Amino acid sequence: MRNTTILRWQTLAVAALSLTLVSLAGCQSAGQPTASGKGMAPPMGSKQDVADADKLWAALKRAKLVGPKAKKATPYKGQPPHGAVLEMLSANITVGGRTGLAIVKRNYGGPGVSNQSVGSNRNKYLKAVTVMYKREAGYDDDNKNWFWAKYTPKGGLHTKAAKGMKIALAGRVAKGKPEGCISCHMGAPGGDYVFSNKISIR
Repeated sequence: MRNTTILRWQTLAVAALSLTLVSLAGCQSAGQPTASGKGMAPPMGSKQDVADADKLWAALKRAKLVGPKAKKATPYKGQPPHGAVLEMLSANITVGGRTGLAIVKRNYGGPGVSNQSVGSNRNKYLKAVTVMYKREAGYDDDNKNWFWAKYTPKGGLHTKAAKGMKIALAGRVAKGKPEGCISCHMGAPGGDYVFSNKISIR
């Protein structure tokens, strides 16, 4: 009788483990295929997303859209979730042999921040650099193939705490969530995810 009870418990344990593994595999299915093609990666913050964000930052720096030698634009009043003062630039840049449109928004904040104070001392008030980069067809057709990243002023990535982990804000940021880059930009007029009418999307 004792052996039969142990066998039943072992069978239940194996079944529970199998269900757990199936559930985990299902959770991953909302992301992009991994490089190996086996399974799926999360929609943001994967190793590939971080590597792509690093390459993108380097290309933005070469184009003088970020970094200490970055071009300047006219600061303007911002709003959440970006800074109290913003500055925006855009250009076609080449990343990994592929050219696409990059939209760079510098996010400024802190005590005493204003259009004038930012114009006088950008480094003092710069808190983040948010970027949209147009990727190739098939990258994220559901959301116009934009790659999203939120950088620190020096090119690291901001992170979001979730379930005890720190997730890098790069890739398909907050895909499928009610709040975040994608859900907000879905509301842009014209359906191209871009709010500024001064930027031409090709």
